[in-house]
This record gives sequence, structure tokens and C-alpha cells, in this order.
Amino acid sequence: MLDKEGIAKRIAKEIKDGYYVNLGIGIPTLVANYIPDDVDVILQSENGLLGMGPFPFEGEEDPDTINAGKQTITKLAGSAVFDSAMSFGMIRAKKVNLTILGAMEVSENGDIANWKIPGKMVKGMGGAMDLVASAENIIVAMQHVNKAGESKLLPNCTLPLTGINCVKKIVTELAVLDVLPEGGFRLLERAPGVTVEEIIKATAGKLIIDGDVPEMIV
Repeated sequence: MLDKEGIAKRIAKEIKDGYYVNLGIGIPTLVANYIPDDVDVILQSENGLLGMGPFPFEGEEDPDTINAGKQTITKLAGSAVFDSAMSFGMIRAKKVNLTILGAMEVSENGDIANWKIPGKMVKGMGGAMDLVASAENIIVAMQHVNKAGESKLLPNCTLPLTGINCVKKIVTELAVLDVLPEGGFRLLERAPGVTVEEIIKATAGKLIIDGDVPEMIV
């Protein structure tokens, strides 16, 4: 199975040259560390930065330079800093090519729940609802099962929804899956050492398997 770094490393392979990419809080922020040197992308942080770089080395942190998750980050040469109104104007105008988000649940129809667990304190919904309403290409980085071993890839989400019919692809510690327009998770790749049977057992939603499933290269 993959750890969080492994999930981020696999998702980095989905980023294409010339993309503008928004990285959500959690595992997605790690993706910045694994973008290949020969791929030219611009990372957008919804709190007002275009041209976000990887995490700083210890001792080189600038407390005034943070991402949406309040983590210290670096700025690349030519980066721009602006207010959140302009940032969300970019998002709502569909200027971002790819959005990478974390999630607590995803349904087989591409619905996503990633902002609230009822009964637990939440500071706010953040920018996720704007992102899922505006983005045309959303990849989710998440754990396949929760701490109790229950699937987080479901027929229908049980938690409050962030958006509907919006997720295109999911990368978990077990697998890479497409969300089909007609519904269902199509298994594309399995994590190193993970069997198809283990993925079937861990997936509560409709799982579609077409032939042999290759092991992912991370």
C-alpha cells in the first residue's frame, strides 16, 4: 500500500506541462514536492498566491508565506501575491486546469464530501465548494478506507456534500480509479503489492474491472 507521500507522488504524474493547478489541504499539498523538473506548471493557492513552490527546508521557513492549509511554503521566481477575491475570481472563471483535493467520502457518481463531519467543530467550508463548482478536472487524493476499515468509496456519500458529479479520478493507498460519467469506479491501477481482491473488498461502491489491472509505477 502507498503512504501519503506515495499517493502524492502518483498524482504528480497526472500533471501536464503548462497546467495551472490548485492544491487542496492535506495530501494534495505534498504533490508540489514531486512535480518532475521537465514539467512546467504554475501552482495556485486559493489564499492568494500564483507560483507556489515546494515546502521549504527546515530553518528556511517564512511565516508570512503560507498555503491555504496554513503550512509554510516557498514562492518561485515570477510568483504573484494577491487577495482572495482575485484568487477565487480565477477559480470561478475556470482559469485553473486541474484541482487536486482531499476527501472524506466519494460516491460512485462523483459526488464529494470533504468539508464537515456532523458533530465535530469546523472552522468553515473553505474554498472547496467554489473549486468543485468551477473545476472541470478534479482528482481526489484520499485514503480508501477509514480508521475502522470501512470503505470511503461509496454508492452514496453519507456526509454533507461539497459538490455533486464532479470528481474525475481518485488515487488512494490501494488504487487509481476513474469515476465514469454513467457512474461507477473503474479500476485503472493497483498499488504495489496490492491485489485486485483487496481493492474489491475495500470498495463499497460499484467497482468496474476491465481485464488485467496493472501495478502502478510510483
